[in-house]
Amino acid sequence: AQLKESGGGLMQAGESLTLSCEAAGNWTSFNAMAWYRQAPGKSRELVARATIWGRTEVADSVKGRFTIARENAENKVHLQMNNLKPEDTGVYYCYADYGAGLGRGPPYGAWGPGTQITVSS
Repeated sequence: AQLKESGGGLMQAGESLTLSCEAAGNWTSFNAMAWYRQAPGKSRELVARATIWGRTEVADSVKGRFTIARENAENKVHLQMNNLKPEDTGVYYCYADYGAGLGRGPPYGAWGPGTQITVSS
């Protein structure tokens, strides 16, 4: 699958932003779609995950600020980010698979190319 993120950019602390991701092509709805991020010098980490059955999970670091939402039939996933903080800076990656969305990558799942978010204080 080819995934494409949109919505990144340069933000000020406290602002809100929505990221969107869409899978190109005609795919059966993914079991899991997720957002990961990678800050400079750090490993890629899970931000939020949503299953086709409606279960969602968000990282403790963004709980209460970020919300994930899926459009299952369209294989789209969105990440609503409120009250952005400088520590939210990083490259945000969309991920999708037919498993649990654990980010294992090919051949188990697909990654988008990533979109940069920079939050200044």
